[in-house]
Amino acid sequence: MSGLLGRLFGRKDELDGEIDYDRARELARDPDVSVRRRLARRSDMRPEILYYLASDSAPEVRREIAGNMATPAHSYQALARDRDVDVRCDLAQKIARLTPDLSPDARDRIRELTLEALEILAQDEIVRVRRILAETLKDMTGVPRHIILRLAHDSELAVAAPVLEFSPLLSDDDLLEIIASPTVAGALAAVSRRAVVSEAVSDAIVHSEDWDAVASLLGNASAQIREETLDQLVDGARTVTGLQMPMVTRPRLPIRAARKLASFVADAVLAVLMRRDDLDEETTRLVGDTVRRRMTERGDSDAPKKAVEPARADPASIAAEVKRLHKDGKLDDGRVASELTGGNRLFVSHALAVKAGLAVAVVDRIAAARSAKAMTALSWKAGFSMRFAIKLQARFANVPSSEILQARDGFDYPMSEEDMTWQLDFYAN
Repeated sequence: MSGLLGRLFGRKDELDGEIDYDRARELARDPDVSVRRRLARRSDMRPEILYYLASDSAPEVRREIAGNMATPAHSYQALARDRDVDVRCDLAQKIARLTPDLSPDARDRIRELTLEALEILAQDEIVRVRRILAETLKDMTGVPRHIILRLAHDSELAVAAPVLEFSPLLSDDDLLEIIASPTVAGALAAVSRRAVVSEAVSDAIVHSEDWDAVASLLGNASAQIREETLDQLVDGARTVTGLQMPMVTRPRLPIRAARKLASFVADAVLAVLMRRDDLDEETTRLVGDTVRRRMTERGDSDAPKKAVEPARADPASIAAEVKRLHKDGKLDDGRVASELTGGNRLFVSHALAVKAGLAVAVVDRIAAARSAKAMTALSWKAGFSMRFAIKLQARFANVPSSEILQARDGFDYPMSEEDMTWQLDFYAN
């Protein structure tokens, strides 16, 4: 036994020092996986040794090879098709970082092999592999445009969103084509959040009538929206009530639009409009008159003689309204989605609590945790669709787009009932 341990520790100590080629060949065939793994991790190994280890029987060895910057490009295609998803993920992360540094006119064969592997990974059937590519490439310029376009058109939001929101390689023409084509739910909202959104792209988003995307557009201070388009949105906000709050909280709101909104928006939205500090004196007076008139029409004996700031929404009133809607069978995902788009988080909290049979405090804990799994479980418990669960993850729990759970087979919840119940129990206790 002592002889065996001595040989074992001696072999591992050897891996910390210099290893000649013949000894490296022997160690690459060592029956001990940990020895082969440590060898695969070394960046000073000859390319043929690393190439040999790329086909090792142990996935943990192949993972080391996939992540090793010294691994020869000739092994990339085999690793890109590896049966182990972790191997493919590690390779995706590495070569996505490598690609911008590969000069088009130098080391042509290495560049060709790397890009071929990148294309294979961009079509991988596992979302996690494609998501890693998208997250790594999202803000890079020295990568092939066709790879970025493929990721931007991906059927999974977790893959498409990072590229749609951040990639500098997407032109306005690219974005207009994407907006005009069938896209995964949430894709247009990602475009709306870009650092630069032109008037043409803004017009296309508005014409799509994807109201979540339009709400995101209104909240983007750098989005260029023509005044004519803004006027159309103001008129549309009469019926699409979910646009009212994003409109009045828009960083730059023309006076004409503010005055028109004051004539019809809900009381809670009017209160926010009145708190803006960029309204002129006449508009402020008009909003104040509207507040007084509404209070008088409701028979409020304390209606002010001059304009005052309306009170914030009363939690007790919202709770009562939610319970009434639930009792009448009108608390569906359409109504909750409208309040979510309008920024009425208190209403959404109470709605989820009532529908799921949980305390509002539990709902708020889940939202604050920014957990995709917990918010998905809460949506399931509340009886909402998985499509709406995606909106709740993004807009209520503020889950990063790269971590949002997507539907299985297009509409099913991706977690088992046991897992979702566990998530809820965890936050309830």
